[in-house]
Amino acid sequence: MPAQILQGRKIAEAIQADLEKRIHLHTQQGDRPPELAVVLVGQDPASELYVRNKHRACAQAGIVSHDFNLPASTSETQLTELIDKLNANANVDGILIQLPLPPSILPQVILERILPDKDVDGFHPYNLGRLAQQRPSLRPCTPAGIMILLAQTKQPLLGLEAAVIGISTIVGTPMILELLTAGCTVTACHRFTQDLKGHVEKADLLVAATGNPYLIKGEWIKKGAIVIDVGMNRLANGQFVGDVEFEPAKQRAGWITPVPGGVGPMTVALLLQNTFFAYEKHLGNKQ
Repeated sequence: MPAQILQGRKIAEAIQADLEKRIHLHTQQGDRPPELAVVLVGQDPASELYVRNKHRACAQAGIVSHDFNLPASTSETQLTELIDKLNANANVDGILIQLPLPPSILPQVILERILPDKDVDGFHPYNLGRLAQQRPSLRPCTPAGIMILLAQTKQPLLGLEAAVIGISTIVGTPMILELLTAGCTVTACHRFTQDLKGHVEKADLLVAATGNPYLIKGEWIKKGAIVIDVGMNRLANGQFVGDVEFEPAKQRAGWITPVPGGVGPMTVALLLQNTFFAYEKHLGNKQ
């Protein structure tokens, strides 16, 4: 029997609808709405598309989003000065730096400059450290969204053999921490891993986040496994595909996310949720 499809878009819409109600309750009682600052450096078409989607989602949920579109020639110093101003602005609840940045700017320097309680992407070392200690604050959006998707399967995660393919600090590494917290036995696979096929074949739960189209062959998937495909790869014909061969994998997996429409919408929804959490915390500090 083909796998059940984990439709992230529907779940994301439910999260956004709930946030809209909660934000409306705040504004009804006289509170300002949440505010998110989105900083884009340069003119990368994919980044511009992501930013437009985030602004659209913010508007639907009742979050005020501010654009800061900077030229590719922006220096690291100029960008840190902008972040310092946004950190000091009491009405700004969240700061999002759209990645990738130009090669002249070190992303680690920029992400660490954001105050941890405004780091709605969850990339600051403080927030990653909290996650590692199993005391999460603002969690990285994609892994947090994946945990909600996994809950939709209603399968217990305790003791599952999980393989995470790709160990970036944005998805792979925090995903490993999330799964460890959930009680999985986790294998981290990367470009130096030997016998990737063997690790995939043993996995009850697979998270692929490499950015390499069809790296994971469908025939490798364990029967009944949960397959989460984070990849969003554009082929020469314009088609978007994941890191996993979807059609053959669907015939073996128990649950699988589509590309697009699986993980991507969850990432945006969790960004809004993090912004709301930061907003409520800031309101509480002022009372």
